[in-house]
Amino acid sequence: MTQIGDIRSGRHCVFVLHAYLVFVTKFRHKVFGDRHLTRLEEIMRAVCADFECELIEFNGDGEHMHLLVNFPPKVALSKLVNSLKGVSSRRMRQEFPDLGRHYYQANRLWSASYFAGSVSGAPLTILHQYIEQQNRPG
Repeated sequence: MTQIGDIRSGRHCVFVLHAYLVFVTKFRHKVFGDRHLTRLEEIMRAVCADFECELIEFNGDGEHMHLLVNFPPKVALSKLVNSLKGVSSRRMRQEFPDLGRHYYQANRLWSASYFAGSVSGAPLTILHQYIEQQNRPG
């Protein structure tokens, strides 16, 4: 895979795909401090690298986190999300046993739901106008 700026290319395609992800803790418990978020970012970067993705931006607070991920078209976003949540939950519980008091009721760190939004360099209205203005053959 090659990359020029934000544009990446594989064997048969050229792409710029970004997803905005939000994960929430189970029962919205305020679980994370700064040290937890620092470690979560490291874990998330490693998981993204395994999927040939790039974690562009990461931040969060006690009960949720935000990720901006650049991913190739061969990656199913749902599989990436499942891996990010599964691996991070397992590693965080191993490395920070004190987190156990927050998920004792469900034995899970993350809520089963998540938010995923597509992100582009241009607003949807601009893309809509661009496509609308293309000349159709007569």
